[in-house]
Amino acid sequence: MNVRAAGTPVIGLDLGGTKIAAALFAADGRVLARRTRTTPSRDGAPAVLDALAAAAADVDPDGLAGVLGVAAAGVVDPETGTVTSATDSISGWAGTALGPGLAARTGLPVACDNDVRAAAGPELAALAAPGASLLYAAVGTGVGGALAVDGRMLLGAAGLAGHLGHLPSAEATGLPCTCGAVGHLEAIASGPGITAHYGRLTGTPVERLETVAARAAGGDAAAVRSVTTGAAAAGRVLGGLANALGPDRVVVGGGVPRIGTLYTDALDAAFAAELMPPLRGLVPRPPRFGHDAAVRGAASLTTTLPLHRPGVLR
Repeated sequence: MNVRAAGTPVIGLDLGGTKIAAALFAADGRVLARRTRTTPSRDGAPAVLDALAAAAADVDPDGLAGVLGVAAAGVVDPETGTVTSATDSISGWAGTALGPGLAARTGLPVACDNDVRAAAGPELAALAAPGASLLYAAVGTGVGGALAVDGRMLLGAAGLAGHLGHLPSAEATGLPCTCGAVGHLEAIASGPGITAHYGRLTGTPVERLETVAARAAGGDAAAVRSVTTGAAAAGRVLGGLANALGPDRVVVGGGVPRIGTLYTDALDAAFAAELMPPLRGLVPRPPRFGHDAAVRGAASLTTTLPLHRPGVLR
């Protein structure tokens, strides 16, 4: 990963609802330092920006970095550096001036984007063809995504491109989505969506996806149905998108696929069933960069997106 042509180290930050991951990268992509800290998600946006700045200082106490990239939960407009929409996983996060606010706190130029799009950046760069296309999905607490066509990541109006969880899904018919609409993929395919489906089938709600996965592994029919329904719903939506985009690679990451082959086999089968003949060799793959994908992608944003500089109002 060539994170900065000038050769100075780069800070990458990955902001989630529960934790902030931070790393200091050398110009050749080596990790020089790595830290995590808790996200003060209930304390408001200023506290979260303060925590991000503190995380940057954690990995770069000597001020070696020349620039900072941040991958954040929510819908992020890289051009303005603003969080244009967000769920309540971080209180008051929608409307936050992420790029300018973090630049003011750190004194560094800042590039910012949605966390899933950031994670997809190194995946796109790793493809051999310079004009390659990529479909990237992250299935976890929500269902996020990123779309790249002909070598270019799509941002969309207000940074909205790639939010795959808010596509219609037949399996989610009538179910409320976190965005306020009804019948979206996230309501059935996310971790909470699968868990809630198990509660509807059994009349006995559970709190954690891991509980459903463990019961499925033990042969619980309702648990198996919950997992495979969510997986198949995701697979069908991704297969339809693959037909529309013609991607060279499809990546499915996030915490939910890690529950095991019951999930991934159902997703792969539903995906394959949707594909047009020219795409039938296409198979969803796990992320190349594993848990490092978002923080590494955050650092890479500094070479591809606008930099928000200290003291510059937008």
